[in-house]
Amino acid sequence: MKSGRIFVLFLMLPIVTVETGVFDFFSGFFDNDKLRPFNSKGFGKDLRKSLYGQHIALETILKAVSGFMKDSNPPKPLVLSLHGPSGVGKTYVTKIIARNIYEMGEMSKHVHTFITTYHFPHKTQTESAMYESQLKQWIHGNVSSFPHSMFIFDEMDKMNPHLIEAMKPFLDYMPHIDGVSFRKAIFIFLSNAGQDKIVNLALDFWRKGKVREEMQINTEEMETHIYEQIFNDKSSGFRQPCLIDQHLVDHIIPFLPLELRHVQWCVLAEMASLNIIDLDVAHTVAKEMSYYPPEEKIFSIKGCKTVRQKLMLYIDD
Repeated sequence: MKSGRIFVLFLMLPIVTVETGVFDFFSGFFDNDKLRPFNSKGFGKDLRKSLYGQHIALETILKAVSGFMKDSNPPKPLVLSLHGPSGVGKTYVTKIIARNIYEMGEMSKHVHTFITTYHFPHKTQTESAMYESQLKQWIHGNVSSFPHSMFIFDEMDKMNPHLIEAMKPFLDYMPHIDGVSFRKAIFIFLSNAGQDKIVNLALDFWRKGKVREEMQINTEEMETHIYEQIFNDKSSGFRQPCLIDQHLVDHIIPFLPLELRHVQWCVLAEMASLNIIDLDVAHTVAKEMSYYPPEEKIFSIKGCKTVRQKLMLYIDD
């Protein structure tokens, strides 16, 4: 009974595809869920306006996505792996990417988000095999109907390695699989894997009195350190060698911990969305967030998460 319930629940996703197909048949020319004309300058402007404290991620994502979208015949899908602590913008940047590619942004039916602990919670051999089969069908079916589909996998470090292995053919340099080309699809992996190395490098940079914005992906071999921590974590799905060793991930992108000034920018952005501007309140809310290490209190423990909830305490009815 248990596995049967899981099977029915997970199969609800493909059912939506069938219903959507029927809807598309009748809606025909009235369907506005399509690609936007890609504007690299507009994309860069959006990133700089909306993504705080992530200069490394910003430049890498801007170049990677822009180059991919301009390429009419890419050799493989674009595969980005975003690493760092919680609340620093990994999920938010996927929304920025989506709204610059699709007319309906993150709400597009061509943007598919999977959360490992929600969509793939069970790890028995039977259940994992079922997930593998369904995930393959889901990816294959959606790309066959819309080549520029986007797939976002959150908590990638918690994913069963067998599921990662199942995705390998779709990420590789393959002209087509069962008559379908996946070379125009985008895969984005979100993970906390490597966060300790990223935080320690950022903290060491700060303690040396260096300017944060001078830190780059090759600073003190940051990328190498991220690789090492990923592979040394025996519980991480990223230890599956097919992703890294076979160069299927195009860019491993570190997201740095946020400082007080970045959190304050987040507060101001939330205030702007509410048509409120008060610099004193923004500073107060940012200061009330918890910071670490205990001695220096440099980085926000939650990043910008819960900023809106904190802000609401200071807004009069």
